[in-house]
Amino acid sequence: MILGFQHLLAMYSGDVLVPLLIGGALHFTAAQMAYLISADIFMCGVATLLQLKRTPLTGIALPVVLGCAVQAVTPLSAIGKNYGVGTMYGAIIGAGIFVFLIAGWFSKIKKLFPPVVTGSLITIIGFTLIPVGFEDLGGGSATAKDFGDVKFLLIGFLTMAIILGLNAFAKGFLKSLSILLGILLGTLIAGWMGMVSLSSVGQASWLHLPQFFYFGTPKFEWSSIVTMILVSLTTMVESTGVFFALGEFTGRKIEEDDLKRGYRAEGIAVILGGLFNTFPYSTFSENVGVVQLSGIKTRKPIYFSALFLLILGLLPKIGALATVIPDPVLGGAMIVMFGMVGVQGIRMLQQVDFKDNNNLLVSAISIGLGLGVTVYPQIFQDLPQTVQIIMNNGVVIGSFSAVILNVIFNMRPHRVTQPAQAQVNSDAQAPQDK
Repeated sequence: MILGFQHLLAMYSGDVLVPLLIGGALHFTAAQMAYLISADIFMCGVATLLQLKRTPLTGIALPVVLGCAVQAVTPLSAIGKNYGVGTMYGAIIGAGIFVFLIAGWFSKIKKLFPPVVTGSLITIIGFTLIPVGFEDLGGGSATAKDFGDVKFLLIGFLTMAIILGLNAFAKGFLKSLSILLGILLGTLIAGWMGMVSLSSVGQASWLHLPQFFYFGTPKFEWSSIVTMILVSLTTMVESTGVFFALGEFTGRKIEEDDLKRGYRAEGIAVILGGLFNTFPYSTFSENVGVVQLSGIKTRKPIYFSALFLLILGLLPKIGALATVIPDPVLGGAMIVMFGMVGVQGIRMLQQVDFKDNNNLLVSAISIGLGLGVTVYPQIFQDLPQTVQIIMNNGVVIGSFSAVILNVIFNMRPHRVTQPAQAQVNSDAQAPQDK
């Protein structure tokens, strides 16, 4: 149960950020925002349960937590402003149906993910999230006047030191709780320094039930649906990397049938998000670091985490307690977790023969593109909005690059015989060289 709470804290702020951004962009009232946040948290629990439980059709049965895809914020805000909230939710439902229907076909791409691709992808997932952690470490917004204030840095690095200290000196169960204890102790110290406000707890209601079509009935408009399908394709690529990362951590080989169930579960989660007027849901990369750092590879903690999400979604006042965690505390924890994920990708790349220059190019270019786009996403600001949805995400652009370059360099027919031929030529020339 405590380990599940640790997973909850790792993903909570990232997920709550999405309804705050979209609701703010669409000028929702305080009452509407309260519903949006609580319903979103509740649906995170439902979506997580869909993935945890293996059924004949759905569920990858890995220790995954699902939340709203951050890359959906900009397109959903644009659809809501231009076409209305009903069209926004119609687009989400249409994208969910699309994901469910193509799950079988998309799962056949497993052969496109050898170690050079999956290792690069997991490295990108970890290291592209590091800037998010640093932004939180500095106070939450790089444009704020007090960004990088000494008290923010002190709390952030102190949280990081607590987590590292527990990993260095604690043992057993206490060591596996290092992230949770770091966040809790960091928040208590921040509260002592006057950096914690409980006003959001006082304003929240005690009970709020999710409802179908709370903001209105869905409306279906083709360009909006196509836009959200593009977003869904990017989240499917990102989820693929997470599935393989968790498979590596847990020692489980991910088969085509596993991927199919995983994609279908996410498709149903997206459809439910549209029906309950929340958001599209996908696997959260943040929680991969928790699995890696805690060393707990079973699904039991995630079941508790899903239960907590359901309860928090029904009880907004209790759920609001998690929103009081200061950004620098979360930033300190994120840097540790995301760094661990990135290094796990490097460990996977140790299986790759980098004496082969082609493998070197696949990995180097893909990681470089992923990190570059993460640092300067505005480089594609003059491209059409639908193209920016794909190009502005470092994980997605790095994934596409790794897959495409691997096909070009390593999956051509002549590549099978080229290394052997090179060895024969080398042997034949040896006497003449002497």
